[in-house]
Amino acid sequence: MNMIKNISHQKLNRRTILKNMATGSLVLGISVTGGGFGLPAFAETSGPFNPNVFVAIDPDGTLHITAHRSEMGTGIRTGLPMVVAEEMNADWARVKIPQGDGDKKYGSQNTDGSRSIRRFFDRMREAGATARLMMERAAAKQWGVAVSDVRAENHEIILKDGSKRMGFGAAAVLARDEAVPEVSELTFKARKDYRIVGTETKIIDLPAIINGTTTYGIDGKLEGLHYAVIARPPVFRGSVKSVDTAAALKIPGVVKVVEMPSLPPEGPVFFRPLGGVAVVATSTWAAMKGRDALKITWDNGPNATHNSADYMKTLDKSCDGPAKFVGRKQGDVAAALKKAETVHHATYEVPYLEHATLEPPAATAVFADGKMEVWAPVQDPQGTIMAVAGVLGVPEPDVTVHVTLLGGAFGRKSKPDFVVEAGYLAKETGLPIKVTWSREDQTRHGFYHAASVQKMSAGLDKKGKAIAWHHRLAYPTIMSNFMPDPQVAADWEMCLGAVDLPYDIKDITVEAMPAKAHVRIGWLRSVNNIQQVFAIGSFIDELAHKAGQDPKDYLLKAIGAPRAIDLDAFEAKGNYGEPLAKYPFKTKRLTNVIDLAAKKANWGRKLPKGHAQGIFGHRSFLSYIGMVVEASVEAGEVKVHRVDVAVDCGLAVNPDRIRSQMEGAVIFGLSLALLSEITIENGAVVEGNFDGYRLARTDINPEVHVHLVESDELPTGVGEPGVPPVAPALCNAIFAAIGKRIRRLPIGDQLA
Repeated sequence: MNMIKNISHQKLNRRTILKNMATGSLVLGISVTGGGFGLPAFAETSGPFNPNVFVAIDPDGTLHITAHRSEMGTGIRTGLPMVVAEEMNADWARVKIPQGDGDKKYGSQNTDGSRSIRRFFDRMREAGATARLMMERAAAKQWGVAVSDVRAENHEIILKDGSKRMGFGAAAVLARDEAVPEVSELTFKARKDYRIVGTETKIIDLPAIINGTTTYGIDGKLEGLHYAVIARPPVFRGSVKSVDTAAALKIPGVVKVVEMPSLPPEGPVFFRPLGGVAVVATSTWAAMKGRDALKITWDNGPNATHNSADYMKTLDKSCDGPAKFVGRKQGDVAAALKKAETVHHATYEVPYLEHATLEPPAATAVFADGKMEVWAPVQDPQGTIMAVAGVLGVPEPDVTVHVTLLGGAFGRKSKPDFVVEAGYLAKETGLPIKVTWSREDQTRHGFYHAASVQKMSAGLDKKGKAIAWHHRLAYPTIMSNFMPDPQVAADWEMCLGAVDLPYDIKDITVEAMPAKAHVRIGWLRSVNNIQQVFAIGSFIDELAHKAGQDPKDYLLKAIGAPRAIDLDAFEAKGNYGEPLAKYPFKTKRLTNVIDLAAKKANWGRKLPKGHAQGIFGHRSFLSYIGMVVEASVEAGEVKVHRVDVAVDCGLAVNPDRIRSQMEGAVIFGLSLALLSEITIENGAVVEGNFDGYRLARTDINPEVHVHLVESDELPTGVGEPGVPPVAPALCNAIFAAIGKRIRRLPIGDQLA
């Protein structure tokens, strides 16, 4: 029997132990904390609660380690329990990992920002070490020996001389009467003794994913379930003027047609649904046919004239006007540019982008006796509870969110508008409801990565060294969802690659320019690093060629001598949510990965005709990535042959997942660089499916070689930092191959 299901959902502090007397299970509560790296407070749990992660051991020795974070392919449901099992000296084959529902007792559950391992590594060690010590103490009492004479080893408690041993199951029965030790009483394993952490461990979900027996959000089933699809306004903040439902209601299987609440014409929208008209039926197909039969007249609202091509021109013009916000001002850039031997300028553009998850949003909800229960693939179950409760007027304690596996996320599924839709329809109809988004729904009604224009200027001295750096950026801010009408990048957005520039340049200015949002702006894998690093990584390569120097050598010289970048000195508002003292920005780690990637790629070697290499290195989410891309251009077509990725993410908990994440990040980054673009005409998104919003396919995918730096540093982020260097390294390779500079993404047919 899985005892996790029987754990009380009371608030617990670190000194609390829950005991199930009937079975003898040991169920342990360990306090954890969590926080954000600059995202809005509502996206995190907040306030003075005492969350917990639970370890449960059954009498038969089965070890349950609750996964409180969401699994979307990163392997976090495996990684964090590995840390617990390591400290317990458990047998990994006897571990089961139930998924925790949304609950404040777990601390932050917002699986976003590449922070799960770094935020919970120490807490998981504490959980495992506590359980181990309690069992060791219980066994020592049973045998009448000192606790120093026993040890946990491979799922057993063993007397030092080997004469006695008992399994975890028996020890757990005894340990239920032990007091929970203070943290100061715990001892932790030396890293040299790790048997689980640091090993190539396959994710625990892999067999079920392969054979199709696992459950994603779209797989939700309930007795009496009805299915809904929604005709949403084609333009953000649009609304229904009129609707004729007669034809839809004649479709076999259609049960109801429900008009959804519209968004206000202005002001914050948070994660409220877009509105529109929902069709509820006995099957998803019937609901879709019913939606097709609706006759709707739309009021397209205040964004009806938005056009993405014109918007890029607006952003470009904005970059020439007065700065709205100065993110970094170091020295006197204007004076330095006047004194420079050479001044180089460049403008870079990145379009709107969409998450394009393999599994579009889907959620199942039932409302009964005043309580809402939902099943959904969400990255932030507690944020989902808050959104559902806030929009539907159901008290938060009466909302339960069950987390399914996520068929891709990239930040989209931390925005629970689709769950609120299901909850609204379940409450309105009194029926169990599953809302399913089609691919076209996801592409045309999403949260989009911000379109951007960035203008760069640099002054070079006689030797080609950069002595002045001026970076102006214009893009709509994510905060436009949560504030009345912010028209400038947030300080934390600018700190994702721009303000935290590591170059040893005396005079630096980074400025945000005005940009009004006309669509929902959302974070996407690596967030503002995407556009800012494309510009910075391309521009430094331009300076290298301007100076007539090797791009790798020039990049390393620009970073300069080993030092810690003092982000506090220029009041940078972000170190990915972590204290700089704990996670300093060490340039030596950055230059090391650049050197390693270059070495592994054999930088500068003689290449086949038409081939060339491009290089860049970047720190994001506290990890250091060096990347070399080998590419060629023939008849206007780019071919990426090989990518070498050097990774310093501190202690590697599961190298298998790190390699997988880097491989996936390269493919993701190539999609953004080569193909992906959202265009908008008359306020509406043009693209619908993968024929329009294009992704990298098998014929584009290169060899990817991932090189991990062995490190005893604290573990850092992995899911996102592999994305930012891809576009600049690729575009730098293209320039080296054919002498054409790419300053606008996607590359598309620019080389034809």
